Amino acid sequence: MYMKNAIFYFKTKFDKISYGVFFMAFFIPSLSSAQTRGKVEVIKDPLIDTLIARRPMLNKSSITGDETTSGYRVQIFFGSSRQAAYDAQAKINGEYPELHTYITYNEPNFKVRAGDFRTRLEAEKLVKEIATMFTSLFIIPEKINPPKTDNPND
Repeated sequence: MYMKNAIFYFKTKFDKISYGVFFMAFFIPSLSSAQTRGKVEVIKDPLIDTLIARRPMLNKSSITGDETTSGYRVQIFFGSSRQAAYDAQAKINGEYPELHTYITYNEPNFKVRAGDFRTRLEAEKLVKEIATMFTSLFIIPEKINPPKTDNPND
């Protein structure tokens, strides 16, 4: 009989503890998680606003068709002398003023490339024309700025 009373006593004590744990686990967090409304202050760099304002202008190149495509350029100079690179550029610009030229520098060498040709055949035509002006000419596949086309629908 004492044993039954002891088991009953521990069982009721265990039930009370389990109800207490249940209450603490579910009801107390819901009461403590109540939030009050506050005010959020955003601190940002003013350059972000400048960049957002310039975004349409930066995307303008894709609207007007100034994007780059695959094509060819003729390399007319390769060397470490900056002055020689500028001289080669001036020489080609003197003969072909409508031809775009590009100087790039990859340490320690300068490269002068001319033209924005869509096909290799167009680039080869220029190579034949200027073969007497320059000693080493190479046709380089590269991203080019395609020439602007006249759109009669505008």
